[in-house]
Amino acid sequence: MKAAVLIEAGKPLQIEQINISNPGPHEVLIRTAACGLCHSDLHFIEGTYPHPLPAIPGHEAAGIVEAVGSEVRTVKVGDAVVTCLSAFCGHCEYCVSGRMSLCLGGDTRRKPGEAPRLTRPDGSIVNQMLNLSAYAEMMLVHEHACVAINPEMPLDKASVIGCAVTTGAGTIFNACKVTPGETIAVIGCGGVGLATINAAKIAGAGRIIAADPMPEKRALAMKLGATDVIDPMDADAAKQIQELTKGGVDHAIEAVGRPASGELAVKSLKRGGTATILGMMPLQHSVGLSAMDLLSGKKLQGAIMGGNRFPVDIPRLVDFYMRGMLDLDSIVSETIPLERINEGFDQMKRGDAARSVIVFDQ
Repeated sequence: MKAAVLIEAGKPLQIEQINISNPGPHEVLIRTAACGLCHSDLHFIEGTYPHPLPAIPGHEAAGIVEAVGSEVRTVKVGDAVVTCLSAFCGHCEYCVSGRMSLCLGGDTRRKPGEAPRLTRPDGSIVNQMLNLSAYAEMMLVHEHACVAINPEMPLDKASVIGCAVTTGAGTIFNACKVTPGETIAVIGCGGVGLATINAAKIAGAGRIIAADPMPEKRALAMKLGATDVIDPMDADAAKQIQELTKGGVDHAIEAVGRPASGELAVKSLKRGGTATILGMMPLQHSVGLSAMDLLSGKKLQGAIMGGNRFPVDIPRLVDFYMRGMLDLDSIVSETIPLERINEGFDQMKRGDAARSVIVFDQ
């Protein structure tokens, strides 16, 4: 199969022919239809977050099941599926207590000594990234890393549900449990931030303030449900949010991974408000609350992948799209072939677009 391989951090991805194994007992072979370009992949490509190399990035994907292992019970050949990087084992403390997104997923990967899922033609191992490696024509994953969806769902739009939308919407519905009328600030209007705004509208939030330095993204945020927009680079950005909401927001959600954005989220809170950090901050960075913040009842939390229960959440998000409630058409800014993947990441670094999606020939 053809795949985009990360050989050295900081260098462009290389298109190579890669061999993929046959599915084991609990594994699913998927023909990839589409895969979104996510900022999380860029962190690995640039070396900000380490990963064994060579590896195939890509984790926001949809496709069609080609084959299943002998013990697979959740999907069948021909199913349209969305994959999710938060593969879960189903029996650890986190899974049985309903916190599936925190599962480390050790049992969803092949054990040391077993044949690797991905190899080069010379037999050398290519590392699988985030349980998926979706910048490839095929994926071989554990059955608990994918879920069947409505076959009428367009797969280029379905792909972004696998990360950006699951993270953004999950944060609103699961981690923050937003109730109608609550005020929201979303800092960063990339794919995750825009999905967060759209979900806040669905949840019935009151004032939804979007903060992004790019005018085009602020306009897109308004289209997806924001009631107000600001430029987070303004020196008085936090004061603007405080004045718009007469004291601060109930929920401030950081969706870009910049230290300054985390600080803005905390400064935007009202008494008793909660700041939620979604972006992948620099590994050595800390986000904190002051003593006065704590005395004011303010809270700070992370929400990895939006605290999702993806086998339940993803089909519901598909239904939201099919019913016209979730605007994925606006979130997906363009579709490109695999050969243009490096151009897509260059565009991401410039901040020009919401979400680029790679589409594969079917």
